Amino acid sequence: MKTKKAEQGRLENGMSYRLSEEQQEMQKVVARIAREKVAPLAAEIEKNGVPREILQLLIDQGIFGLPYPEKYGGGGGDILTFCLVVEELAKYCSNTSMFILNQKLGAMPIMIAGTEEQKSRYLPGIVAGKEVCSFALTEPDAGSDVASMRTTAVLENHQYVINGYKQFISLSDIATRLSLFAKTDKEKGHRGISAFIVEKPSPGLEVGKHEDKMGMRGISNCALIFDQLRVPEGNRLGNAGEGFKIAMKTLDATRAVLAALAVGLAQGALNVAAAYCQERVQFGKPLAQFQGLRFMVADMAMAIEAARQLTYRSAAVVDHGEGGAARLGAMAKCLATDTAMKVTTDAVQLMGGYGYMREYPLERKMRDAKLLQIVEGTNQIQRIVIAGEILGA
Repeated sequence: MKTKKAEQGRLENGMSYRLSEEQQEMQKVVARIAREKVAPLAAEIEKNGVPREILQLLIDQGIFGLPYPEKYGGGGGDILTFCLVVEELAKYCSNTSMFILNQKLGAMPIMIAGTEEQKSRYLPGIVAGKEVCSFALTEPDAGSDVASMRTTAVLENHQYVINGYKQFISLSDIATRLSLFAKTDKEKGHRGISAFIVEKPSPGLEVGKHEDKMGMRGISNCALIFDQLRVPEGNRLGNAGEGFKIAMKTLDATRAVLAALAVGLAQGALNVAAAYCQERVQFGKPLAQFQGLRFMVADMAMAIEAARQLTYRSAAVVDHGEGGAARLGAMAKCLATDTAMKVTTDAVQLMGGYGYMREYPLERKMRDAKLLQIVEGTNQIQRIVIAGEILGA
């Protein structure tokens, strides 16, 4: 399924967007696939991960390869279009949505900083779903504080010798490619970080602990251990010392997509709770007729729509290469994920004891929502970014 870029318009006082007929049709197609094929497996996916048949369906429909350039086998879709896809999938299964987002996150440094030779070599396999690519940035002592990372890369005879440890790396157990960040100059702080493409398996690279998470349990998170791992100098992305910039550009581009996942998750939770309120009878009438609960639903719907509009606008800014992408991306990510947490919590409350039971999907959605406030920069970090853009350092 290939798509043209969004027909995005401009307003005098900022960016806007409008969805093309093609994008709206894609929304319908993805919504149908999510509802009919993914939703029935959502509980099983949380236990065992996204099955190959679902991934193959997304590949066959062109959904998996949508956000990649056509020259590498992708659909040529922009960030806004990808947001629409992620949102629809997340309404029913946030794990499936997160899988394709993580693949995009891992590949983004190659798209941003890779040479043509590197892109031609690595992107087609990722686009086709033959290779899984992980984004390897976080360390035990370097989460929000990226500059404090301890993993090192020392150049010896046109090879980088890498030693260190990464933590909480999504899909790293099944990944065959890594976008890895390491210190090439320990004295320069964030200016001493470089980025590399690492092929896996490789001697000197070991998968460590599998994390037992509260939510998003269908997406594996593991430690990675590097012991004298050798990577060709030609696998460095960009110049030495540009790794921090590459990582930040990656996150600026993908935070809108994470926000879209949060919007979809919240919308799915509201849909479940609203249907329950229309069916559940107490004191002789449906819950939907109680004014207090109606106000809760109205507040949830308003918050979701506000997050959705900010998310789409932040994606449009990235697509147009306009300034302010970091600020709007931080705003979208922060607002949408906080909204997802609030909406899923309220949705559980609307369903009472049933909302707390695993027989229904809301407790899973609530657990999944919590992670979104933490990954790709905690929401406290997003607020620092937003305030810095407004008030200065």
